[in-house]
Amino acid sequence: MGNGLELEEHVGKLDIGDRIRILRIRQKRTLQEIADASELSRSMISKIENNKTVPSVAALVKIAKSLGTNISSLLEHDGWLNAIFTPMEKAEESLTATDKGYAIYPFASEYHAKKMQPFLFVAKKGEVRPHELSHEGEEFIYIIRGALKMQVGEREYLMRKGDSLYFNSLQKHGILPVTDEVAYLDIFI
Repeated sequence: MGNGLELEEHVGKLDIGDRIRILRIRQKRTLQEIADASELSRSMISKIENNKTVPSVAALVKIAKSLGTNISSLLEHDGWLNAIFTPMEKAEESLTATDKGYAIYPFASEYHAKKMQPFLFVAKKGEVRPHELSHEGEEFIYIIRGALKMQVGEREYLMRKGDSLYFNSLQKHGILPVTDEVAYLDIFI
């Protein structure tokens, strides 16, 4: 069967009922609230969400409106995946160079309304320009290979393969590779 690279990247595509349920739950709304807003019965919304019935176009228009979206976003398969598989080889082949001297790959960019953004970073010694960043949120860094110095606020951390660091990204932070090349996972929330 080979090395598994021929597996589909997108595993577990969702049916329309699943998409409606996910949006409703993300909005912290009940079945009854969507039923009332769409002028459909609670039972009908439940059947649709459980993929026991396919809504008519008219019902779909009402449901989409009650959820603050449109029909096409409910019907499109892209972005409604419940799992996205990315082989490491694909990530490393798809790196994009930045003006800071390192390259990045955003994992799961097709995932609809994700709550975190994981990135693969690859940096080479001598190519990364010293810099400091500060932005809202939190970050988690995990070293895949190589080593780097991570500055967070006034503290410097020497990070090697297998090391991790979690921090508030409002603090000024930056990296400098220690080995010829370092690869790390950086998850922003």
